[in-house]
Amino acid sequence: MIANCLPNFHNYLLQDPSSILTESFLFWSLFASLGWLLITSVILIRNRFELTGLPSIEKKADLKISVCIPARNEENTLPVLLPTVFSQKGVEFEVIVLNDGSTDRTGEVLNSFSNNHADTLRVVDGIDKPADWLGKPWACMQLSRHASPETDLLLFLDADTKLRPGTLQGIASAFREYKSDMITVWPQQILGTFWEKTVMPLVYYGLISVLPAVYVYRKPRWMPKRIYVRVSSMFAAANGQCIAFKKDAYQIIGGHEAVKQQIVEDVELAKAAKRAGLTVRMFHGTGSVLCRMYKNQSELFTGLRKNFLAGFGYSIPLFLSAAILHLIVFILPFAALLWSLFYPSAAIFSLSALSVTLILFHRLMLSIWFQWDPIYSFTHPIGVLWFQWLGLVKLYDHFTGKKVNWKGRNV
Repeated sequence: MIANCLPNFHNYLLQDPSSILTESFLFWSLFASLGWLLITSVILIRNRFELTGLPSIEKKADLKISVCIPARNEENTLPVLLPTVFSQKGVEFEVIVLNDGSTDRTGEVLNSFSNNHADTLRVVDGIDKPADWLGKPWACMQLSRHASPETDLLLFLDADTKLRPGTLQGIASAFREYKSDMITVWPQQILGTFWEKTVMPLVYYGLISVLPAVYVYRKPRWMPKRIYVRVSSMFAAANGQCIAFKKDAYQIIGGHEAVKQQIVEDVELAKAAKRAGLTVRMFHGTGSVLCRMYKNQSELFTGLRKNFLAGFGYSIPLFLSAAILHLIVFILPFAALLWSLFYPSAAIFSLSALSVTLILFHRLMLSIWFQWDPIYSFTHPIGVLWFQWLGLVKLYDHFTGKKVNWKGRNV
């Protein structure tokens, strides 16, 4: 189709010289956009088969798990999470919750659960954070130190998650079946408000359409080993909402102390594991781990604002390049499609229509996979523009030194 449009495009330029710059820019930008979308289509489809859920094993797992939960002002989330943990079967486990200086009713909630689960639940009061630590790494490090000496696996869960039956057994089985040293599960995100449904899927889309999941745990076959040894950490990804380690592997990488000043500590832990030659594997959490991170636009904006630039390694050139790429790939096709209705061009219309079709195909695939409302696939450009605005705010934060307040702490 594109080849047939090229002669028409050439003739159109000859007939209307004043449009050469505008249409040339649109044509080549859309051509590049379509190329990117075709590449990411391959990655996305591949991940649909290779990014699997946790294994389902009927026999009892023979590994003991310490479920470590940092809690700071979680009076509303713990009553949802804890019953789903205590109901797990087929695996031996303990639950350790660290009350990290909460100012709400978190302590009372934990006391009520302690009365009914004294043999399984241990509540720990957090120690004041040292000046050179961030809050979550410090809380997780304390939790790891309270794990039972007999523990085989350390599982760190955010308080806003909840587990489906069989999840702990599936995690233990994943370590056995895949001989992993570290695993992470990307929870099925529960989305309530318009902005959650519009924005949050883009976080998963950004990962699953770019990084082949299989490369997280093995070397790409096309890459020479001597090169892979140097760049293996580039293929690291993790979600701190559900992340687990063999106890000895956690100690090898230095635990959370190795990432004590990292806002995106989960990714940095995965990088540390890769650098140490350990095996890391990702799973999707549909049907096993669920999470609702934010409940309104304000929480969503602040929560993503605190670590948006950190996800790019604080590299301003990389940050700006990603912003331009997203505008060209995800906004321009929609704008060009409208433009072609007023200034007819077969080439521009075809390229933009193909690009928009691929974008919507990607989003619909993700919606079916993670059980999101497919209607919000069509709000994709709104979500991209929302992130552009967030990026501008984050640049302001960076250059002015402004801190973001999250759960009573500046980060």
